[in-house]
Amino acid sequence: MTIELPKLTARQEEILQLVQSSIENTGSPPTRAEIAQRLGFASANAAEEHLRALARKGYLELSPGTSRGIRLSQVLRKAAQQLALPDAAFQQMALPLIGRVAAGAPILAVENIEKEIPVGPDLFSKGADYFLKVRGMSMRDAGILDGDYLAVKKTTEAHNGDIVVARLDDEVTVKRWLKTKTAKGIEIHLIAENPDFEPIIVNSKQTNFGIEGLAVGLIRPNGL
Repeated sequence: MTIELPKLTARQEEILQLVQSSIENTGSPPTRAEIAQRLGFASANAAEEHLRALARKGYLELSPGTSRGIRLSQVLRKAAQQLALPDAAFQQMALPLIGRVAAGAPILAVENIEKEIPVGPDLFSKGADYFLKVRGMSMRDAGILDGDYLAVKKTTEAHNGDIVVARLDDEVTVKRWLKTKTAKGIEIHLIAENPDFEPIIVNSKQTNFGIEGLAVGLIRPNGL
């Protein structure tokens, strides 16, 4: 059965496209301030009003108290997937769910895999290689919460602003990536999206450090 959502105004369509583009390109939605700046609003409050209207019409789901707590509604996600895939392509694939990573073990080592999660082949536009179970609330304001399954694409490269899965010594962490050049050399800042957490600073002398992958989406196993 097809569910028809209410029609949008031109401005609402513009904001919805901005949210969709940000999720597809960066793995996370924009903040209210970013929407206001991009579309020329006087304040983030104006963006908030449009977001609430989109939520009332069934296009978005909003998580209160988080600056990036915006996601496409379940109805919209399913509709987009059905439009993108021919009937013959509705086949599920399974991605491994990585729980706590054993010290020194490759992230996809058998001992790190809790189970496999079935997903549609085009659920994540950039492709995903595995899910990482999120622990803690350091990325709360990016809409990434404790217990979420973060979809990760394997890579060793990142651009400033990307949300990365990084290995530092024997720990694996999810943070926003910022690479800067200072008088002391190159520094990597792994930035939390929660003011309660200080940035992790990695200098060029750090040997046991690397990028494991980029966040390309998430699923929330217990819903909102």
